[in-house]
Amino acid sequence: MGLPLRDLVEAQEIPWEALAGRTLAVDGYNAVYQFLATIRQRDGQLFTDPAGRVTSHLMGVFYRTTSLLGEGVLPVWVFDGRPPDRKAGTIRQRVEMKEKAEAAYQEALAAGDLETARRKAAQTSRLTRPMVDELVELLGTLGVPTVQAPGEGEAQAAAMAAQGAVWGAASEDYDSLLFGAPRLVRGLAARARGGASPGAQLIDREALLARHGISADELILIGIVVGTDFNDGAAGYGPKKALKLVQQHLGFGATLDRVGIDRAEGEAVAEIFRHPTVAEARPPPFGPVNEDAVLRLLVDGHAFSEARVKGAVARARTRPKPARSPTEAKGHQTLLEAFGGDRSTTTD
Repeated sequence: MGLPLRDLVEAQEIPWEALAGRTLAVDGYNAVYQFLATIRQRDGQLFTDPAGRVTSHLMGVFYRTTSLLGEGVLPVWVFDGRPPDRKAGTIRQRVEMKEKAEAAYQEALAAGDLETARRKAAQTSRLTRPMVDELVELLGTLGVPTVQAPGEGEAQAAAMAAQGAVWGAASEDYDSLLFGAPRLVRGLAARARGGASPGAQLIDREALLARHGISADELILIGIVVGTDFNDGAAGYGPKKALKLVQQHLGFGATLDRVGIDRAEGEAVAEIFRHPTVAEARPPPFGPVNEDAVLRLLVDGHAFSEARVKGAVARARTRPKPARSPTEAKGHQTLLEAFGGDRSTTTD
């Protein structure tokens, strides 16, 4: 569900080309679920091929990835493994929400209310293992590396960024900041408006901590007080109220006591963020685009438009090599200052 930290976060609005040469570890499930929610027909149905197989996820990943490559951005897709046991409650809630949304969708469809039907249908999205396997195959044909995380994909992406295997993590959720990502890029899965590629929002973790006068552990504490995927949080505490409390620097345990969260539970959740289950972070290699394989998979396999696929492949082939060091691309501070250093905006 993601942490509701938008009121605490300031982001730099930048064009994607400003990230040319940068590698980003993409929280794959997060992005694909957005594609499944938004890439739908007018009545809310997912797009399918002539055989009735869902293609919305393929459309989203293929055209967004090739668009990013055309801008010079180098995405490394990271997919979830086994979730922590503490996430079981959140998963149950999501299943229940999907079931309720499905019932509401059918009611709206029967009533001819297509606007409501489409909105409710977006909440029923499901991503299966075969769908992920097909995405991994597709990305491989584009020469784009994928990483199978042992646990949470966003934790793996954050670890890769923290250890320098990639430049930043890309996700719509703010949890990546609690997992230690030094830079979080949002907007990757946003749909283009009017044919133009929407820009990105860049969030610097150290700047966030400095602005609020808190430590990395206190940022985790705010998340626990508000509520994460691994705990319910304290009643009556939103992000702003939680921040004010944490800024008193009472200490981890004393703060949990103040809001009525069991210390053992709070520490267990904090450990998920401090020491997540992740694989060794290595700079992932990019390979060549295999146009024939792309055409077999999308055109022959799912009846995609050959002309559109070839056009997208041509964009993908313009990608640059990954920067081997910060000096090979714009320095981070320069990047922030060049695109609105004093025009930070709070993002949603």
